[in-house]
Amino acid sequence: MPEPSALSTGFAELEAGPTVRVRVWDLPTRLFHWALAVAVLVQVATGLNGAMEWHFRCGYVVLALLCFRLIWGFVGGHWSRFGRLFHPPSAYRAYLRGESPADHRVGHSPLGSLSVAAMLLMLVLQVVSGLISDDEIAAAGPLTRFVSNDTVSLASAWHAAAGAWVIPALLLMHLVAIVFYLLRRQVLVRPMLTGDKLLSFLAMPSRDTIATRLLALFIFAGCAGFAYWISTLRA
Repeated sequence: MPEPSALSTGFAELEAGPTVRVRVWDLPTRLFHWALAVAVLVQVATGLNGAMEWHFRCGYVVLALLCFRLIWGFVGGHWSRFGRLFHPPSAYRAYLRGESPADHRVGHSPLGSLSVAAMLLMLVLQVVSGLISDDEIAAAGPLTRFVSNDTVSLASAWHAAAGAWVIPALLLMHLVAIVFYLLRRQVLVRPMLTGDKLLSFLAMPSRDTIATRLLALFIFAGCAGFAYWISTLRA
């Protein structure tokens, strides 16, 4: 369904009438979200338990997913694009004062956007550091031979120490935020399952057609191929 041009300039509050169902999260975004959640949990568990072969395999899955999200942030549905993820400082001040415009109640809120951006940034850092890490026992990343020993040491120290705990901490904060909004009668999980939100105002829907889903599949196939190629560089 094409995005209606009548809504391209913003959002119109409804003075009265039924609740509006709006497609906020397209299917590729939802599949990415849940696949990443599972992959990161497995990644943390295998890392803490020393199952390094599975840790590497899951790391390549996370790499493919992050590459996909990077591209999808420019060509995906309206609310999945990076243009809707980052806000000027004034937007955060308005949100904290309870003065946010209606569109900040559709996709990620300004604070929610910060959480998502932090999670993606830290996951990228953790994956990249893992690719050039070496535990000097039996596990070395596939790209270690392409960087200096000092870089390998720095990446290894980050990946196994600070990075290994920052990710679980961000996951915990994410869960706390879900509960916090649930107590305020704002359900965040259901829209990430169904794709739709029930709003009291008109909002721009995300494009979620067969064509966009096939595009997402094509993009992910390329990202998976890239991650597999990286895996073949491991000695």
